[in-house]
Amino acid sequence: QVQLVESGGGLVQAGGSLRLSCAASGRTFSPYRMGWFRQAPGKEREFIATITWSYGSAYYADSVKGRFTISRDKATNTVYLQMNRLNAEDTAVYYCAAKNTDVTTSYDYWGQGTQVTVSA
Repeated sequence: QVQLVESGGGLVQAGGSLRLSCAASGRTFSPYRMGWFRQAPGKEREFIATITWSYGSAYYADSVKGRFTISRDKATNTVYLQMNRLNAEDTAVYYCAAKNTDVTTSYDYWGQGTQVTVSA
């Protein structure tokens, strides 16, 4: 079984930066892809960014492109989300997720989430 644990959330002023981490554990952790999502109060969960585990190919939602960077460290089974130029609209609970294949659209494993609050 794979477990994902996010960390790094908190309160930051608008214009500031945060780096989220997602540590994965599991005997045979070798996903095809990792992703970051977020959910703001009263809104549906939103895709933020994704990266392929083997090659590190990244893709971003338009809302964060140019401000957020996803990366992964295969040696420590950790995926990161560097968030710069944060604004109030970025306030949400951020989740990391892993999927074993791109045959299906859904992710197989999810973390518990970490709160990011951006003050004006």
